[in-house]
Amino acid sequence: MEATAREFNQHSSRILAAAEAGETITVTKNGRPVATVRPYVTEDVPPHPVGPMGDIELPDLDLPDLTDDEIDDTLRGMGS
Repeated sequence: MEATAREFNQHSSRILAAAEAGETITVTKNGRPVATVRPYVTEDVPPHPVGPMGDIELPDLDLPDLTDDEIDDTLRGMGS
């Protein structure tokens, strides 16, 4: 279903009833979609991943293998 911003303003209770009944409504302004009114569901996808994302492939930078002490020595003077 589609409704203009004016229709939404004048008939919002009817549009919300349609959403409650399971319908998705696109609200337009000057012919462009500006909002979506949809049924509320508690099983929505979270806005960010909540579980493992799989293996991460790191690029090979051809850097020498350094010990923890060598890394500490290199970083010790930085930021001072």
